Amino acid sequence: MPVVSGVRVLRMPPRIKILEAMGAIADGRVEKIGPRRYRVVSSEGDRVYNVYVDPDSLLVFSDDNGTKYRGYVGYPIIAVLMLEGIIPYDKEVAEALRGIPWRKLNETYKRYALVEKEVKRIAVQRGVSVNKIDEIVDRAMQALRGLRLRLAPSMPLV
Repeated sequence: MPVVSGVRVLRMPPRIKILEAMGAIADGRVEKIGPRRYRVVSSEGDRVYNVYVDPDSLLVFSDDNGTKYRGYVGYPIIAVLMLEGIIPYDKEVAEALRGIPWRKLNETYKRYALVEKEVKRIAVQRGVSVNKIDEIVDRAMQALRGLRLRLAPSMPLV
């Protein structure tokens, strides 16, 4: 992971994380708890992620596995960026992702490409086209790529 001014720059996430973030929003699992601070509950409800996003400095923090251990922008940060209007969000696509058991799918398929295929199949059954899904993922990834988010070493005090 690149380092800028002593702070690591997060890598781009797998595309599926854009969809997972929209699903978290549709499920109502993202809660603002203070300035720049959020709480995101996992799809199974057994984990709570602490998230910090400063849109001015692009300094972020989340204790989800993708961010913490793999060095990419995890879905909790992406969900917050969507809610803050910093990266694109589509309510229709998000609604089609409501209630998806993300952890179960990840454990069953063990590859993000296979999970994405299954999630798209479910969304199509719920009335959203694959083209619309791919378009919002592409737009969100492009916006995210331009941010170069920096990871705070711990949850900043506000």
